[in-house]
Amino acid sequence: MKTISDDLHYSATPPNKKPKISITATETTITTTTTTTTQFETLFDDWNTPFSNEELEAIDLAFEAATEASTTPSSSSKTPHSSSSVDDNDSNIRSTTRRRLPGSILGSNGELGSSYNSGSFALTPCSRNLNFRQGDVRMKYPALNFGGRIIYSRTNEEVEEATLQILKSLEDRQCTTGRAVLGLDLEWKPSFDRGIPQGKAAVMQICGDMTHCYVLHIIHSGIPGCLQSLLENTTFIKVGVGIDNDAVKLFHDHNVSIKSVEDLSCLANQKLGGVAKQWSLSGLVETLICKQLLKPKKIRLGNWETNFLSKAQLQYAATDAFASWYLYEVLMSFPDLLENQE
Repeated sequence: MKTISDDLHYSATPPNKKPKISITATETTITTTTTTTTQFETLFDDWNTPFSNEELEAIDLAFEAATEASTTPSSSSKTPHSSSSVDDNDSNIRSTTRRRLPGSILGSNGELGSSYNSGSFALTPCSRNLNFRQGDVRMKYPALNFGGRIIYSRTNEEVEEATLQILKSLEDRQCTTGRAVLGLDLEWKPSFDRGIPQGKAAVMQICGDMTHCYVLHIIHSGIPGCLQSLLENTTFIKVGVGIDNDAVKLFHDHNVSIKSVEDLSCLANQKLGGVAKQWSLSGLVETLICKQLLKPKKIRLGNWETNFLSKAQLQYAATDAFASWYLYEVLMSFPDLLENQE
């Protein structure tokens, strides 16, 4: 197995010998800073900077005041609304039901795409979309990138070793949290010519926490028995957008089933309510965690059957699987729609 980080070096070897890969183990992080100025011009110049708690509170209060002003009939005899007129019970209810930004956005639990902080892990939606997405105006969010270790496996033996590591971490989480979840996605070589079918499922990426993502080059390694057992194990939940289609693709190409799957688009409709829609992974990332999930065509539609994946391909694959796992954790922190209605 290989790990990918900031430096990736391939050593030249004869074609009949297995190339060696040496890796410098460093971690990639996304660094953002929270602005402390209250001037609108500064905020407008840098949309990538997250809002502070104080600024978010001020924005919420401003929108509440504007909403009340627009819905209250105008009358010269009516006294102006005062915050002191709100009783303590209403204030307490509002303070307990208001959804806060996730710690990954506020910076209290480390940045998304940075090393995992073993402390508290707040998983709640980002509220800026609700306030600032007006008409065709869209906020520009920083890119989401997985910042932990990427373990790249391309031989049968390496995939077996990676699978054993995944199983151990799943069993540990099952014991500690009672739930074991994997973000899972597939990549394959597309076809642009009529009559030529698309390639077989070539890459499988798996992520189950903020520290490790596994990129398995199954077009070269095949799917060993231990990996098949993991995929068919109904105890472990596999999540992703359109994961049912990936399961059909894998069964068609490799005769291996993926059992116990949950589509994030369906889960989002269940948790968020409103008119049901077909969510994309990018759309969920933007809506729930205020990040962009970059999908450059050069990588997305590239050659996933190449002998060795590039660093850009590995980062793309790992980030997709990480996003799926993270979004599932965020969505599961919401109450079900029926509970919201009650």
